Amino acid sequence: MSDQRRNLTLETALDEARAAYKDAHPVSFDLFNKACNAMPGGNTRTVLHYSPFPFTVARGEGSVIWDAEGNALTDFLGEYTAGLYGHSNKVIARAIKDALEDGIVLGGPNLVEGRFAQLISDRFHAVERLRFTNSGTESNMMAISASRAFTGRDEIMAMNGAYHGGLLSFEGAGKMNAPFPYNFADYNNTDQAVDVILSRGDALAAVIVEPMVGAGGGMPASAEFLNALREATRKTGAMLIFDEVMTSRHTGGGLQGYYEITPDLATFGKYIGGGLTLGAFGGRADIMDHFNPGHAHSWGHAGTFNNNILSMSAGYAGLSKVYTPEKADEFFRTGNAFREALMADLSRIDIPVSVAGLGTMMVFHFRETAPVKPLLGAEKPPQDLLELLHLDMIGRGHFYARRGMINLSVETTQEQMKAFRQGLCEVMETRAPLIRAIVG
Repeated sequence: MSDQRRNLTLETALDEARAAYKDAHPVSFDLFNKACNAMPGGNTRTVLHYSPFPFTVARGEGSVIWDAEGNALTDFLGEYTAGLYGHSNKVIARAIKDALEDGIVLGGPNLVEGRFAQLISDRFHAVERLRFTNSGTESNMMAISASRAFTGRDEIMAMNGAYHGGLLSFEGAGKMNAPFPYNFADYNNTDQAVDVILSRGDALAAVIVEPMVGAGGGMPASAEFLNALREATRKTGAMLIFDEVMTSRHTGGGLQGYYEITPDLATFGKYIGGGLTLGAFGGRADIMDHFNPGHAHSWGHAGTFNNNILSMSAGYAGLSKVYTPEKADEFFRTGNAFREALMADLSRIDIPVSVAGLGTMMVFHFRETAPVKPLLGAEKPPQDLLELLHLDMIGRGHFYARRGMINLSVETTQEQMKAFRQGLCEVMETRAPLIRAIVG
């Protein structure tokens, strides 16, 4: 690529990258336009949309996906962490096939759910009892509602910029959010968070927090911050909820095990169903036993597909045979090594860039040092720059989240990791003049 090409304006470079992308994806463009006739924006899941239009994924195998044009891309999106097992794990596929042969919608307790629930309870130390849901969003909604019912209080505290599902998104105005009374503090701001908790006193039902921010930028919590939340909520009687929808894949016991902190409730989702839709929430027995239908005045918890046999079977096979605690510990180390190598590679380029994360989840940021809280408003990197790099990487056969999020699957090979690092560094180096002009 010529020096002239490297020093184009962002607007010109982006126009050129969009044109090349469109030329490479004519089938996807046609499918996108047809989908727009029935779905607003041709889309039914907001995060999957990106400009100028998303390519259509035709199939996946291992850690590779193919677009509708037949182009292969290494998958470093990992379905936003839900794709932990890759696209064709044989153990999980066999479990689903076996389950299909015995019926799909069974209308009663099945042979797998009890064993699966016990497996999760044994693995995550906060979970004395649990209930299944259909998604991480449902799990967080149920955990919050259980906290309000248990404490008899109304208010919820979350972190600025946090995301806990489609109805619990706190980056902006949140017009689609569930109408709970909210309080907020900055992530990793220990003094501010404790002050809010103590000031709300017996009005506060729960504090919900990710031990590592997922959608908001991949920032791990400090141990001081999480321990302070634990102590302050104990003082006031508020419930502490760890949203481990994403982060429970970290180590054999999730980040609650990694930090050795026990929340009152924990939530799960994403990968927990082995690649099929599923969520769960659980915690202290004295809270969760209120969901026992055999008890007088129990709390209701509905959901036709909460225990659907396909997700139960896939999830149980995944956690018991593939992603064992030992494998999770090993995978956590693999992810840390990959992130450290990526940071070392990027540090050799004369641009302000850093990588936040833990284990196999990470996000790059155009800053000398990684942020410790979600970036809001003008703090966020220019979206046009993120788009340019994203299109460049797609053109090289690598796929990740446009916002800079990178996730590994158990199928990702060392060769693919090395190729991704090399590709991202080459793109960053090529675009370095633009990056320096835009972010300093």
